[in-house]
Amino acid sequence: MKSTNGNGNGTGTVPTSAKAPELQNNGSAEEKHTISLFVSNKPGVLIRIALVFARRGYNIDSLVVSPSTNPAYSTMNIVATGAKDVLDQILKQLNKLIDVVHASDRTGENILQRELALIKVNCEPEVRKDVLQLAHSLNCEVLDISEHSITLQITGESEKLDGANRVFERYGVLEIMRTGKVLMARGEQMTP
Repeated sequence: MKSTNGNGNGTGTVPTSAKAPELQNNGSAEEKHTISLFVSNKPGVLIRIALVFARRGYNIDSLVVSPSTNPAYSTMNIVATGAKDVLDQILKQLNKLIDVVHASDRTGENILQRELALIKVNCEPEVRKDVLQLAHSLNCEVLDISEHSITLQITGESEKLDGANRVFERYGVLEIMRTGKVLMARGEQMTP
C-alpha cells in the first residue's frame, strides 16, 4: 500500500472536527470528501487523476493506492477538500478518463473505513506509566520505547486517530505519520 499526504508536512489530514467548513469565493462551503476509484494499473494514471483535482482547485488531503484482486487494476482512496458542486464536476471528468473504470464519492455512506497512524510521544520516565495507560485505553500498540520517547501504532476511523493525537499532545507529540483512509463497501457490494 502506498500513501501520501497532500499537505506536504507528513502529519496526515487536518481533523474535520477541528476545522469548520470554509467558504470559497462562490459562497459554497468547503468540506472533506472521500472518493474511491477503480483504475488501470499502469504508469501515468495517478498524475492524470491528480491534474483533474488541481485544475479545479481541489486539495488532495490523503491518497492511498493499492492493488485489486485483478493485477491489471488498482483501487484508489482519496480524501479531498472542496465544494460539493466542484466535486460533482471532478467526478464527471474522472469517469471520462480512459484509465478510470469507475469513480464515486463515498462521503457519508455506511462503509468500512480505517486509517493507521504511528505517533511518537515525548515520554519522560516520570510520565511513562500515564502514557502507557492512555495508550492501552486507546487500543494503541507500543512499537518502540526509548529513554525519552514512546512510539505507538493506532488504527481506526480518522476521528479516532484525531482524538488520540489530541490526547497525547499534552505530553508532546514529536512526530506523527498517517497512512490515509482506506475504505471498503460492506457486504457483497463492490467498493468502487
